Amino acid sequence: MKVFVIGATGVLGREALPRLRAAGHEVGVLDRRTTSMFDADQLAEALTGYDAVINLATRIPLSAKAVMASAWAENDRIRTEGSAAVVAAARRAGVERIVQEGISFVYEDGGDRELDETAPIRPVGHIASSVRAQHNVLAHPGGVFLRIGLLTGGEAMSPPVLVGDGWMSVVHPGDAAAAAIAVLTAPPGIYNVGSPVLKRDVGITRLPRFLGRFAAAFEVFGRSQRVVSTKLTDATGWKPTIH
Repeated sequence: MKVFVIGATGVLGREALPRLRAAGHEVGVLDRRTTSMFDADQLAEALTGYDAVINLATRIPLSAKAVMASAWAENDRIRTEGSAAVVAAARRAGVERIVQEGISFVYEDGGDRELDETAPIRPVGHIASSVRAQHNVLAHPGGVFLRIGLLTGGEAMSPPVLVGDGWMSVVHPGDAAAAAIAVLTAPPGIYNVGSPVLKRDVGITRLPRFLGRFAAAFEVFGRSQRVVSTKLTDATGWKPTIH
């Protein structure tokens, strides 16, 4: 399969490229010097002749900047305007499969219940852009949207402070990249990617007092989200392999 990757230099992209090539796929990547992911015309030209496009582009703010709503503006634009441009370009270029990264933090607090892809969501703040990306991509007949858990290990950035002792879905960047490749031949739709673990098992701490005024930015990480990836495993055989 000929696969075009957007976000090839990011945490997930660097894991995806060698796996795609090892699986025998012919791989192309977005050259930001000549092609903007926000320009559907340029993208359509770049995507011509490809069977699939995997969009792994993000711009996650680093360290303390993550508490500022303005720091998420570029990441929000990538997930909203960027995903819309990718879908429009894929349609023009005749690309049959789009795989779009997203996050699993959109789920409502589920307590100890297992949360599959049909569970209620409550997107707030900067995580709402992930749902916009989902709507954009699923408008394409071959659209696949991945709700990826908290990236841990490898080249993943340190997570923000997390609150409570409930459940959180986590996944290694390598396993998340493997999932993006596995769904190239899966039925279109939404797939969770991750394994549920108790937050206290991954070093979760209380929200520091000096960050109290930014509590809204961290509210999502106080939810108990026992997100399961059964649908993905049943459809593709994917299972996390890196611990």
